[in-house]
Amino acid sequence: MIIDYLASIGVRHVFGVGGANIEDLYDAAHHRADVTAVLAKHEFSAAAMADGYSRSGAGLGVVMATSGGGSLNLVAGLGESLASRIPVLALVGQPPSTGDGRGSFQDTSGLNGSLDAHALFSAVSLHCERVVDPADTLAALARAVSAARTGGPAVVLLPKDIQQTRAASGTPAPLPAVRSGSVDLPDLARDLGAASGAVTILAGAQVCRDDARAELEQLRLALGAQLATEPDAKDAAGTATLGVTGVMGHPSVPDAVRRSGLCLLVGAPLAATARAGLEDALAQVPTLSIGAQMPYVPADHTPAHDLRTALRGITSLLPQPVPAPAPRAAPRRLRTPAHRGPGIRYRQAMRALDEALPDGVDVVVDAGNTGAAAVHDLPVRRDGRFVLALGMGGMGYSFGAAVGHAFGRGRRTVVIAGDGSFFMHGSEIHTAREYGLPITFVLLNNNAHAMCVTREQLFFPDDYSYNRFRPSHLGAGLAAMFPGLPSVDVSEMDRLPAALAAALAVDGPAVVSIECSADEIPPFAPFII
Repeated sequence: MIIDYLASIGVRHVFGVGGANIEDLYDAAHHRADVTAVLAKHEFSAAAMADGYSRSGAGLGVVMATSGGGSLNLVAGLGESLASRIPVLALVGQPPSTGDGRGSFQDTSGLNGSLDAHALFSAVSLHCERVVDPADTLAALARAVSAARTGGPAVVLLPKDIQQTRAASGTPAPLPAVRSGSVDLPDLARDLGAASGAVTILAGAQVCRDDARAELEQLRLALGAQLATEPDAKDAAGTATLGVTGVMGHPSVPDAVRRSGLCLLVGAPLAATARAGLEDALAQVPTLSIGAQMPYVPADHTPAHDLRTALRGITSLLPQPVPAPAPRAAPRRLRTPAHRGPGIRYRQAMRALDEALPDGVDVVVDAGNTGAAAVHDLPVRRDGRFVLALGMGGMGYSFGAAVGHAFGRGRRTVVIAGDGSFFMHGSEIHTAREYGLPITFVLLNNNAHAMCVTREQLFFPDDYSYNRFRPSHLGAGLAAMFPGLPSVDVSEMDRLPAALAAALAVDGPAVVSIECSADEIPPFAPFII
């Protein structure tokens, strides 16, 4: 009944790791031809797969995990979805309720001193519910899906005995409509039309979640505005952008804001990593905001839970004639210190990727120095997506997210990650190979948690390092682990273009590991002193 319900609302893929207290759901999924259960190697990655699937626009991401340690591994992934407002449904198996509070294995009922799964998952979700009556299962699922559709994870805790109850056939409870987000827009349109000077738009990830890119571009043209994006929303603007905001961003953005007559935040709450360097500039100009979330900076805010509708409405209300468009300018990059260590420089690697990646390719970027380099220096592909998880910034997110993204979009996806992230969750390369997914993994191997090394060198100079690794050859190692997987190590720049071209031409997954230096300073503003 549970799997039939998911299929009835359009779910076609579920992601997870099996186990005794979730195996009945996997068995049910096996017997439905229209639902594919994708097996991950770790529950965090399974949650990232569901998150990436949802971000791809394919539909609601669903993760299924067993009890105990398996369920606890979901917490970091769901925390990312909560912070980034990504709809995800988590179905979490629990031991049979007959053993609650009686010392059963992996008891998380919260009774008699046991860990309280409901309290735990309530902290990383919009909605958490434990099913205690089989007759309430469908209604509980409907409530969870409805909550997730407002933007964030929802959790249903399913004891084993509930799953195994023989259920009478039932009609799925109707899903409440998501708020349309239609709001009173004339005041906002009037203020935009009356701006005394150029308008700068700062766009955030809600534009991507609401698939409002075309509407944003129409508004930009109607205002003759210049456009920048938050780091996790690079693809909100396509190629028409003056740069990225925040710690990995471009100095051209605060310069443009200072010269503006008005700044408009569109689905851009400007959390700390996204607003660094902008506070002074924003304080000098009137700032308006529209989106589901109040921004973290002073602004006159208009709530809108559906940016497609809202932006279309604003554009229709703007006075005519259309102003002249703002002049296009290339983003001004951060000036990083020269570095002459071994390996390939970050900017060289991004330049080679820019030349190699065709239009329509989706990019999923991980945390750390690698992520800073990609956000700062790698342009978005035309008609492609650019995914970055900054809600929690969990290392290794990209490996699972790319699997979900590739299932959702069915097109070439490129992962850009460091060796530290690989060692955490790179086992999902095996998952990509298992399902023959078109994912190219580009690993920048600097034999370290390099951002931590950078911090050590800047703030505790030459004292010690916990964060350097013994050298490893990831490309050769993966080729040996997975015979037939195209996987190479590259340490010279003249070999990199051919290696990337070959990896991108493979039907399924491929790996290019690029040797870099842990001592190179990345384009990350707090480190450039």
